[in-house]
Parts: sequence; C-alpha cells; structure tokens
Amino acid sequence: MIRPIVFYPDPVLRKVGDKVTEVTEEIRELAADMVETMYDANGVGLAAHQVGVAVQLAIVDVSHDEECISYLRVNGEDADLEEVCPLVFLNPELELTGDKDTDVEGCLSFPDLRGDITRPFEVKATLQTLDGETVVVETDGLFARAIQHETDHLMGKLFIDRMSSARKLSIRKHLKEMQEQYG
Repeated sequence: MIRPIVFYPDPVLRKVGDKVTEVTEEIRELAADMVETMYDANGVGLAAHQVGVAVQLAIVDVSHDEECISYLRVNGEDADLEEVCPLVFLNPELELTGDKDTDVEGCLSFPDLRGDITRPFEVKATLQTLDGETVVVETDGLFARAIQHETDHLMGKLFIDRMSSARKLSIRKHLKEMQEQYG
C-alpha cells in the first residue's frame, strides 16, 4: 500500500526514532508499504519517519545505477547491488570512513529542493534485517550517501541541516513556503 509522504515541517521528521526491538507483522507491513511508496515516488531511499512513523526502519535502493558504487561487501564478502537492493534495515550503526565528497541531494520530504551536501564517501554500516540478522554493509558512492541520508532521518536530522550557511540562507523562502503549505 502506498502511504502518504510526510513533508517538512512535520514534527515527526525531527524525532529520534525508537529502536525496533521486535520484528512484528506491523513492522513487516510498514517495510513493504515503504518499498512501494519509495518506488512510486521515484526515490532511492525512504525512512519510516517520512511516512509518519518514528521508528528506526529505512530502505535504500540504488540498483538502477550499477555504476554508482565501486565496491560492495556484505559481511566481508563481495556482493552485487541487485541482490542487496532494496536494502531494508533497522537500527543502523554507521562507521564513516574515507575522504569526504560533496554531491547534490534531494529528499522526498522536501519536494523541489536540492542542495550540495558533504558526507564521507564510504560507509561501514551495521544493520539489522527483518529476518533478525545483523549484517555489515561496506560500500561507497551513492549507496553510502543514501544509507547516511536515511540514517540521519532515523536520528531526527534532515539534509537541510547539512547544507552550507550560504545555501541555508538561499532556501529560507522555500522553507517558509513549505511551513505555510504543510505546517
């Protein structure tokens, strides 16, 4: 089922998500709905907060672009992007490594807003799956960026928080309009 996407400035976007301590049928249904919602919105990631549920559950799928990463390892073994995506994960813990990279990001909760965001180029993510397993995903490029972006959502942090001061000033009018429209 496609769920409505929550837009800024909805307060749920600023909440630190509750850890998922048990994978219930409700959590499985939420995850399935989120995958469908993300694809319908042409996104590469979606956090539970973005459909109004403040729990540490997110999905990422960048498999449409095999060239967006240079490596992918799951539990230390080389893996294929198409086999891993969509990556549905709970309670992420990130180790951010490597050089930082600046690239343009957008967010489904901020229609028509994009901006240069600097993040570490690589990530080592310890994640829980819906099957109760803990996996370690190591990757770079867009996949690393998307995992970081969605994990930020789970911690109540938004991509606008990572924008430069100058960019924040330039989007004030846009954010004010969003507050008036969705607030």
